[in-house]
Amino acid sequence: MSDDKKYLLRTPSFRLDGKVAVVTGSGRGIGKGCAMGLAQAGAHTVCVSRTQSDLDETKAEIEELGGSAETLICDVTSTEQIREKIGGLERIDVLVNNAGTNIPQPFLEIPEENVDKVIAVNTKAVFMAAQVVAQKMVDQGEGGSIINMSSQMGHVGGPIRTVYCMTKHGVEGLTKAMACDLADYNIRVNTIAPTFVNTPMALQFFKNEAFKQSVMDQILLDRIADIEDIMGACVYLASPASAMVTGTSLVVDGGWTAK
Repeated sequence: MSDDKKYLLRTPSFRLDGKVAVVTGSGRGIGKGCAMGLAQAGAHTVCVSRTQSDLDETKAEIEELGGSAETLICDVTSTEQIREKIGGLERIDVLVNNAGTNIPQPFLEIPEENVDKVIAVNTKAVFMAAQVVAQKMVDQGEGGSIINMSSQMGHVGGPIRTVYCMTKHGVEGLTKAMACDLADYNIRVNTIAPTFVNTPMALQFFKNEAFKQSVMDQILLDRIADIEDIMGACVYLASPASAMVTGTSLVVDGGWTAK
């Protein structure tokens, strides 16, 4: 009789126990949801934002559900602060580059200062935070996962969103190139590309009924996303369950880009 044991397939783990996850822009909205999702998966979550009161609320809700978190005030448009504060953390296994902004305006009316503002948050800050964290992951020698928050608008175009689309297409390109540079260190780099999500920012845009209808006409599933939809994607890309996934975009858009 053979001593060989039958190999049984087992689902890879979605757990993050013992890992440290940093989430920028985690005081509210999608970032808050990602921080809570990673904490519920077992990670110690470092919640990063500019507003202490928002971070305190995120931390309290994480702890209410039995998770572990700390707060870190950091303006991600300041490379000096990124290097000092995020770079000063003892350990980082997961980075969610979530901080972002949008100033919707028709292309012909956009002033240079607004171009600079959106690029500073949506593109340059993503690059600098990722570079600082990637170096720490390399030094740790245990790999890691970097998740850059993109948008469906990083895959398509849309009216009154030229600067936003430009920056998110840039994030998609950055992510692919980072994946090429960092694969040898077992650092995976991916994006999440949501459609409009049920947050105060999106709901503000939806006060314009014509705009709201134009959005709903594009989403095959006939609803905007909930924050929980993004939380699931984030936990997947952070966890061992996505160990063979890098340089790609997880589009959570209800079918917008399928057309």
